Amino acid sequence: MTGILVVCEGNICRSPVARAFLKRALPSVSVRSAGTRAIVGRRADPLAIQIAHERGMDIRNHVAEGLSIEHVSTADMVLTMTNAQRGLILNHFPFARGKVFRLGEHEQIDITDPYQRHRAIFEMAFAQIEHGVSNWCGVIAKLTH
Repeated sequence: MTGILVVCEGNICRSPVARAFLKRALPSVSVRSAGTRAIVGRRADPLAIQIAHERGMDIRNHVAEGLSIEHVSTADMVLTMTNAQRGLILNHFPFARGKVFRLGEHEQIDITDPYQRHRAIFEMAFAQIEHGVSNWCGVIAKLTH
């Protein structure tokens, strides 16, 4: 496992945070993020930056990117925030079948979208992301050994 792509909608809240959690847990793996409806060129949400910083992660330099065929084709695994995003990717990039999964798949949940919501919703999304990353890191560790 050398490359993971994390996908959300705007690529300014959930996927940059998931990327940071994955990079911390799997420092030898390349992790990228993108959005299905990215606010291209925008920095991460200020509240996401603040909460990430409180958890020892720096996402200040993140710049939103739109999901592309290059993102999907070069990733060994694609983790989405929702089942709808997973379906959209598989619909647009059928070659990705077998490598696109939902981050919250183990809990059978979609990761809550905190965009333009209160800090408590951001905190909930961070907890869901952290839990999902922890579960997937166990799976990834088995795949790489």
